[in-house]
Amino acid sequence: MAERKSAGGKGPGRSYTAPALEKGFDILEVLADAPGGLTISEIAQRLERSISEVFRIIIVMERRQWLHKDPDSDRYAVSYRVLDVAFRATPAQMLARAAAPVMFELAGAVGQSCHLVIRAEDRALVVQRQENPGPVGFGIRLGAVVDLATSCSGHVLLAFLPPDQREEVLAILRRPRGLSRARLEQRLAQVREQGFEMQPSARTEGVTDLSHPVFGFDGQVAAALTIPFLVMIDGSQRATLPETQIILRDAARRVSAALGHVAPQ
Repeated sequence: MAERKSAGGKGPGRSYTAPALEKGFDILEVLADAPGGLTISEIAQRLERSISEVFRIIIVMERRQWLHKDPDSDRYAVSYRVLDVAFRATPAQMLARAAAPVMFELAGAVGQSCHLVIRAEDRALVVQRQENPGPVGFGIRLGAVVDLATSCSGHVLLAFLPPDQREEVLAILRRPRGLSRARLEQRLAQVREQGFEMQPSARTEGVTDLSHPVFGFDGQVAAALTIPFLVMIDGSQRATLPETQIILRDAARRVSAALGHVAPQ
């Protein structure tokens, strides 16, 4: 049987296209970089397509609740349905289920909020969060994108990757100006040696981030369990920074155990 040529005439096999589906993916991707949302005309302009091309796709995506329209500004944004589907279709669901009760106890014990972060190629995402049970706290929203190169959680996720996988990520990872790869690798080595990361927040002044790795049954790092630690000056502090680090370590180990991880003796 003769080989079929692709549409481009290069190599075996056929090239399949689904223009409407591709436009839908393009719309999701362009809106992902526009937290304030975009109008239909702005979406069309960024995608270099006509308004009529994107209009029909957007209306269908809105009807299926993948997009949300602000009635006051006519701007469209990605809805939480995207996060919900991704959450249910990936191991993040099992991870969050195992972590949720532990995180609830953790937040209550230390009086701080906490969140769970997983790696998504060269970025990281918050897939579970638990607010501080007290009247005042600091937290990061569910679904927030976390920078691997600069964040506490990112350092943990990178540090405990197998060397070959870490090399692949570092080869494509964008680093801020002034942060060399050698300097980042040195920091990751320190994280592996001490077993956790602690550093001033890369986003907020006055916050110290603490993060410990969570491991899956296969021994691979599955997530980073992180606390943005705030110092209370009203006498409501439940745990010091060193105490919180130990409690966080134990919580991460409990989540790992719930995932089937057996710590080496």
